[in-house]
Amino acid sequence: MLKRKNTTIPFYMDPWFWVKLMVFVIFAVFLVWPFSSIITNAFKSTKVAGFTLRNFERFFTKKYYYGALWNSVGISLVPTIFAVVLGVPMAYLMTRYNVWGKKIWHVLAILSLMSPPFLGAYAWIMLFGRAGSITTFLANYGITIPTIYGFGGISTVLTLKLYPYIYMYTSGAMESIDSSLEECAENLGSGKLRRFFTVTMPVVTPSITAGALVVFMSALADFGTPMLLGGSEFRTLPVLIYNEYLSETGGNGNLASAISIIIVIITLVMLLVQKGYVGRRNYIMSALRPPKETEVHGFRRFLVTLPVFLISFISFLPQIVVCASSFQHTNYSSFIGGFTFENYQNLGARLWSSLGNTFSYSLIAMVFIVIIGILMSYAIVRKKGKTGGILDMLLMAPYVIPGSVLGLCYIVTFNVKPLILTGTAAIIIISYIIRKLPYTVRSASAFLLQMDPSVEEASINLGVPPMKTFWKVTARLMLPGVFSGAILSWVTCINELSCSIMLSSGHNNTLTIEAYTNIVRNSVGSGAALSAILTVTSGLILIIALRVTKGKIRV
Repeated sequence: MLKRKNTTIPFYMDPWFWVKLMVFVIFAVFLVWPFSSIITNAFKSTKVAGFTLRNFERFFTKKYYYGALWNSVGISLVPTIFAVVLGVPMAYLMTRYNVWGKKIWHVLAILSLMSPPFLGAYAWIMLFGRAGSITTFLANYGITIPTIYGFGGISTVLTLKLYPYIYMYTSGAMESIDSSLEECAENLGSGKLRRFFTVTMPVVTPSITAGALVVFMSALADFGTPMLLGGSEFRTLPVLIYNEYLSETGGNGNLASAISIIIVIITLVMLLVQKGYVGRRNYIMSALRPPKETEVHGFRRFLVTLPVFLISFISFLPQIVVCASSFQHTNYSSFIGGFTFENYQNLGARLWSSLGNTFSYSLIAMVFIVIIGILMSYAIVRKKGKTGGILDMLLMAPYVIPGSVLGLCYIVTFNVKPLILTGTAAIIIISYIIRKLPYTVRSASAFLLQMDPSVEEASINLGVPPMKTFWKVTARLMLPGVFSGAILSWVTCINELSCSIMLSSGHNNTLTIEAYTNIVRNSVGSGAALSAILTVTSGLILIIALRVTKGKIRV
């Protein structure tokens, strides 16, 4: 095979130098600069001139504030533990047995993950709230059930919402285990249960801990669920940030910035703990012989299907409840039964405005996410080096910075000259791009790692310029991975709340913001109708994507 001459060209003539520079500028302007602004803001006070620790001192000396810290840690740790308890067994059953309706339960798990958490909270309130249908029904028979409000209710909602992260990460790892490991344990007389805990679990530990980290950070960053179920007594850090900066009674932007720094520190600590735990062990294996699915029949098949069905159905139940409720008569603040379309008819112009904003913002963001995602993933995987490593670190930052924190960063930074964007559609679209870009880059990078570089080399050896080779050959081969990540990015853009609610100015509300606002205002009919539209929209997009990718969409 002919080899290309090893000619050295000036760095400024390398197109990938300009690609990396472009990405660095984007992250510098819309991530590094805003976050550095909020750090500076955290050490300022309207009552003290110059540098001060007054905001942090106030946070750690008043129970109102530090109590919210322990609440946030609690509703992050507990759902993480129970998500592992639900997700790992479900992943094992789905990958090792011929579970009936496997594709259905897989789709339901993804759908429950992709919907906004506050929809789950809203549905459980309709069922188990103070005037909920199940609460009222049981009360007629003298049965009192625990309240859905407070720590227990929030933890339950977040567990059922976030366990699919554990399921999807773990099932992907279990499908790639070398079956010879488990066969050796079986030959040595190890039973299935012992083999699971001594062989299978240790091998998939990195995937479990990665999923657990995502669950923890998602629960810590969630805004809508604590707002709906926490009431005035149970506060969390994202709720404090919202109240301190955007409260109608006035707040303290400097204190909100300090709280934001505390949230980021907590997520960084958890990230380091996860990396340290995984880094102390060796998980390398050949994975030449993936495990085979065990065929069971009759009652045994029913037994392995039942837990999967219960977990999937209960986690998807909120969407069913919301959609069914949207067709019931209301007296504005409560449902009174009877089939009707008036909840949708009453939406009027609000529906079309929010629906138009939702799809226009998310589609514009998707165009940039796909283009930047393709270029960035190639730069990270193929153009390694110091700059590639830094790009990878910048890509991880949106995972560490919660949505409410990023929203506050943008408010602080882009509310003054030279770049005033606060209150515009542009700032919401930019937040979508920065927050959801990692889905596409990670998916495309994983696909690119499996691609043989010799395909590109052959094209270049035939005289095709490197950049033209990239767009004509590599980018096209990357499309399945890019498409998979882009769909996840798109659906999460549509369901985004914590960041966009802080950046919205009313006229640019999205469907998610409108649904949440109506629920908070106790406009139950409109809230249910908007939530149902949100659920159906997300569901249709995901189902189409799963059919196109043959069920290979992964988080």
